[in-house]
Amino acid sequence: MLPQFEVADLLQNNWNSIENKALGLNSWQVRTLSALKRCRTAGLGGHIDSCSSCGYLQISYNSCRNRHCPKCQGHKQEAWVQKRQSELLPVPYYHIVFTLPDSLNVYALQYPKELYAILFKASWQTIEAFSKDKKWVSAKIGMIAILHTWGQNLSLHPHLHCIVPGGGVNKQAKWKTAKVLKSGKASKILFPVKAMSKVFRGKFVALLRKNLPQIPYAFYPKLYKHNWVVYAKRPFGGPKQVIEYLGRYTHKIAISNHRIKDISNDKVSFTYKDYRKQAKKKTMSLTQKEFIRRFSLHILPKGFVRIRHYGILSSFWKREKLKELQASLNFKPPTQIVQTKNHQCPKCKNHSLQVVFQFDARGPPKYWLKKIEKHNKKNIK
Repeated sequence: MLPQFEVADLLQNNWNSIENKALGLNSWQVRTLSALKRCRTAGLGGHIDSCSSCGYLQISYNSCRNRHCPKCQGHKQEAWVQKRQSELLPVPYYHIVFTLPDSLNVYALQYPKELYAILFKASWQTIEAFSKDKKWVSAKIGMIAILHTWGQNLSLHPHLHCIVPGGGVNKQAKWKTAKVLKSGKASKILFPVKAMSKVFRGKFVALLRKNLPQIPYAFYPKLYKHNWVVYAKRPFGGPKQVIEYLGRYTHKIAISNHRIKDISNDKVSFTYKDYRKQAKKKTMSLTQKEFIRRFSLHILPKGFVRIRHYGILSSFWKREKLKELQASLNFKPPTQIVQTKNHQCPKCKNHSLQVVFQFDARGPPKYWLKKIEKHNKKNIK
């Protein structure tokens, strides 16, 4: 079911303020919002589709394909997840989350590219440090890391979701299963959370000092006043559950259109989960300009990679050695599903729509408009 309200509606309502920099946005943020505003509208051009089964004709407008767009993530997400299916191993996978304290938010706004890169590096160094310890794994481990920068209310909340296999490859190129900790009565975690938190903080601060000399020395004691948050979940049930999880998290954006419940009187209302109260669903109202300002906090720097692979899950390692490791574990990964490029025809419901003509922002020629009107008037009652 299509959402009643969209982020694009808010952008259209407030475009003069956005374009004139009245909201304090930089040129990259404005450019990104422009793409989102024009997504699937005549402003980006489009194409004419024809059904090879029944002859139905329709006009479709192009997507912006921007990674921040609420309407453009489905296809990218599906393609990415399918590719990961062939890279699975028959081992437990763990979910670990590294979160930055809110005292760093001011620098995340000023130096997002540098700070988020440090977050990735410090998180991997922490995982790698524990994996090299004989007490836990003593092998080369791997990690898929996904950056999220938002909280449920669109506030700035940088954190990294990491998928880590429960083991690694030793010097003899053999799989070695990690020793896991019991946490609670039944669940298990890969590494001790409190110890990881301290190591993560130390590595992050060291990298911060080295890579962001602009930060004043007097700021650093604030980073040691509180414990940092590293959250570890119990292992996934199996490869299928890992894929389902990745499908939910990889191409997620700050807010989906379905969460927007009302746009009126310069206000926007949207739903959110209050995790301080057992994830209870609530509704929040903001001015339209404040909503856009918060949404723009999560537009990543140009070219910044928000999904990264490390160790035995890195592209180089997988290309060279993954198939051998899968064979040694007697594991055959799920077959990748090849999706049809054709779309479903709204008339005959067959997946037989194909592009027959493309046009730019000037719109389709009158010849095609007349042809579509005549054909569909004749064939659709």
